[in-house]
Amino acid sequence: MEEYLESMLEDMTKAIASLERDLSTVRTGRASPKLVETLQVMIQSYGAAMPLNQLATIQAPDARMLVVNPWDKSTLNDIERAIVQASLGITPSNDGQIIRLPIPALTADRRRDLVKQVRQMGEEGKVRVRHVRREYNELFKNGQKDGDISEDESRRLVDKVQVSTDDYVALIEKMVSAKEAEVQEV
Repeated sequence: MEEYLESMLEDMTKAIASLERDLSTVRTGRASPKLVETLQVMIQSYGAAMPLNQLATIQAPDARMLVVNPWDKSTLNDIERAIVQASLGITPSNDGQIIRLPIPALTADRRRDLVKQVRQMGEEGKVRVRHVRREYNELFKNGQKDGDISEDESRRLVDKVQVSTDDYVALIEKMVSAKEAEVQEV
């Protein structure tokens, strides 16, 4: 049964990793390459949609600027179009060699919207963790019904699942609080 607990922890860790990826895409007023690196860009010459980080280097030379330097300059217009279509609230500037993305300061209203978005992401992360809890609780209770494990063992395993769930939910709340503070930072 211990291998089930290890599997449960792996599933909960995946939920945390997913939340980290989601939170990294939230714009905080500070330039971060993660803001655009996962944008899917449809490239006509290659005939496929590719993530931006496979087409160009993305750098943040200062806190208010991102620079996208495509390896193939013929993809410059496609990349610029994808950034505009992503509705990030950023207007790209193309000089024929690189794309500059000036990151505007966030307004108070936009910050409130972003905090709501961060909280929603946190809630989705908690739901994922609770789903894992429910899945493993059912597994252990069914094991008890089938006679594979004793009632005491089932209760002990369910208690361990609850402790792990509480720990992961607390970690999610901590991550969300940190991201909220980052968004509120002026």
